[in-house]
Amino acid sequence: MKLLILLVVILGVIAIIQLAKVNELSAALRKRREEDISYSDNKMNANLMLVFMFAFYISVIYLYLAYGDYLPPSASAHGVQTDTLMTINIILITVVFLIVQTLLFYFAYKYYYREDRKALFFAHDNKLELYWTVVPSIVLAFIIIYGLKTWNDITDEASEDALTIEIYAKQFDWTARYSGDNGQFGHSDYNLITTANPLGVVTNEGIIEKMAEIETEIADLENYLKSESDRMPASKVEATEDKIQRLKRHKRRVMDLRDYDSGGVSAFEAGKDDKIVKGEFHIPIGKEVEFVFRSRDVTHSAYMPHFRAQMNTSPGMATRLKMTPTITTDSMRTVLNNPNFNYVLLCNKVCGAAHFNMQIAVVVDSETDYAKWLSEQKVFLAPNPDETNEDMKEMETENIQNPVTASTDPTK
Repeated sequence: MKLLILLVVILGVIAIIQLAKVNELSAALRKRREEDISYSDNKMNANLMLVFMFAFYISVIYLYLAYGDYLPPSASAHGVQTDTLMTINIILITVVFLIVQTLLFYFAYKYYYREDRKALFFAHDNKLELYWTVVPSIVLAFIIIYGLKTWNDITDEASEDALTIEIYAKQFDWTARYSGDNGQFGHSDYNLITTANPLGVVTNEGIIEKMAEIETEIADLENYLKSESDRMPASKVEATEDKIQRLKRHKRRVMDLRDYDSGGVSAFEAGKDDKIVKGEFHIPIGKEVEFVFRSRDVTHSAYMPHFRAQMNTSPGMATRLKMTPTITTDSMRTVLNNPNFNYVLLCNKVCGAAHFNMQIAVVVDSETDYAKWLSEQKVFLAPNPDETNEDMKEMETENIQNPVTASTDPTK
């Protein structure tokens, strides 16, 4: 079947080429140049312009009716305002589209070439220039001001009683973090990221774990270098020594982390009761939620289409937006008649090979269900704080006494 289709296509191309050659020979025999077009051809093309215009408009109307209402119901308070902004933009674009396209087709129909008519040379008109400069400027100013107002409402400071959730992005995963009973997020630092501490939450235990990991890696490399350096090429020896020095600098950065108080809560203690969740996170209906977005690696884009919310996540900085959900997940399932529906947070910026699969479910609960779900989440808590505090003191003493691992060079 595929071979037959291919043969038909090839024969069709050959037929078109031969017809073109016949047309060229016919024009040559009649001594007619390619650029010579008869009055009847011009008239026919002018009439076809009107026919095509009406056919074009019918197709556009069909597409508007078939696909114009493509968004699901808005599930956030600001989403209604966002949808209104988009509707106004579509209306303005449609009006301009109809005016411009109608004029183009009409002029092509009315002013087709005729030998007995000469075009008017119209070089400049100040009044016309003023009209098509001022009117679009006013329309664009309205769109920009209205858009900025909508954007500011989404990104403005959240209210004091708003729920704050940190959304942490990395290839190709989302992690959500909630503050614990102390109401404070623990400080996070990329130097403390481990498999068990993917957000790098700063705690005494996290520092001890990271120090032990770095020291083990340094010891393994030094032992490997000592036993194998004679048989290794100079480039590999140099690379291994460089890695050891980088690990020592990393160790120094970890030891440079300093405790401080935030609202009466120690920075090294604040994160212990934080709750870190993956796979899905929950938010309560009717309560303002402030999202704080961070990224470990590249720029991602946190996109929640049903809430009309999107914000880039950039390494090295925090970005924010706020919203108030208005429809629970169960209610939206009823509205859409889809028992398997879930709100979703997607990555809307191409961030790598598995970008298409970077998503996390968002569940909108009643306040009671949300409180119950949150109470069931595990806390990021060390089992023996007293022991880890003693371990920290011992490590600080060792770091001061060991000049190799406690370099005073600020570049190290």
